[in-house]
Amino acid sequence: MLQNTLYQGALLIVLSEFFLVASGMIVKQITGELPTEVIVFARNLFALLLLIPWLMRAGLKAVETQHLNLHLFRAAVGVTAMMCLYYAWGHLPLAEAALIKQTAPFFIPLFGLWWLGERITNRVKVAIVVGFLGVFLVLNPNQESVNFVVLIALFGAMLGALAKVIIRRMSTTETPQKVVFYFALISTLLALIPALLSWKTPTLVQTAWLVLMALTSTIAQLLLSRGYGLAPAGQLGPYTYTSVAFAALFGWLLWDELLGLNSILGIILIIGAGVISIISKRSTAATSNN
Repeated sequence: MLQNTLYQGALLIVLSEFFLVASGMIVKQITGELPTEVIVFARNLFALLLLIPWLMRAGLKAVETQHLNLHLFRAAVGVTAMMCLYYAWGHLPLAEAALIKQTAPFFIPLFGLWWLGERITNRVKVAIVVGFLGVFLVLNPNQESVNFVVLIALFGAMLGALAKVIIRRMSTTETPQKVVFYFALISTLLALIPALLSWKTPTLVQTAWLVLMALTSTIAQLLLSRGYGLAPAGQLGPYTYTSVAFAALFGWLLWDELLGLNSILGIILIIGAGVISIISKRSTAATSNN
C-alpha cells in the first residue's frame, strides 16, 4: 500500500513539473509581446478567479485567519520571486531557467536556520556548496561578462525558498487552501501596481495565452500539493528535477536551444547536490523518529 502511494505521489510530482514547464513555455512565448509585470499580474488575477468557485462553496469561514501579517509577508516575497523567475523564463534558455528555480532547496536550510532555528547537517552543507558551484558554472565565468539574468533568477529562487519557509511557519494553523487563496488575493493586489506602471493591454490571443498560463500554473500547484500528501517529501523531492529534462527537451524542440558545456556540468552538479540534500533530510527525519 505504501509503495503504491509512493508511485502515485511520484507520478503526480512529475505531472506537476510538466505543467510547471508548460507555464514557463507560455511565459517565454509572450515575453516579447507583454511586460513581465503584466504577465505576473494576469497570472495571479486569473488564479484568483479560478479559486472563486471554491470560496463560494466553502464560505468566508474557510478563509478566516489570525495570521494576516504572515500572509502579507509571504505574498510580498512570493510575488517578487515570481517577477524574477518569470523574467528568467523569458530571457534564459528554458532548461537553465528551470534549473535555477530548483536551487531553492539550497536556500531553505539557511532560512530555516535563521528563522526557525533548524539545524543544518554536514551533508546538507556539502550539498549547498556543490549546488552553488553548479550555479557558478551556469553563470559562464569564462565569458567576458556574467549573465545577470541568471543572477536575477537566483534571487528569485532565494525569495521562493523564503516563501516556503514562511509557509512552513504557517502550516500549524493555516490550511493549504487558505494559504493559496491569500497568496492569490494579496499577490494580485501587489502585482497590480507595477503592472499599471508598465501597462500594455493584451490582445484577445494574448489573453488566451495568459488564461492558459494561469491554468497550467494552478494545475501544477494542485498536483504538487496532492503528490506531497501521498508520500514523504524526502522520497518525492528528486522527482521535481524532471522539470529540467522537460525544459531541455522543449527548449530544443521549439526554440533550438542548445546548452553549453558549462551549463551541462552545472546542471549535473545542481541536480546531484539537490538529491543529496533531499536524501539527507529524509535520513535526518528517520533518525529523529526512532
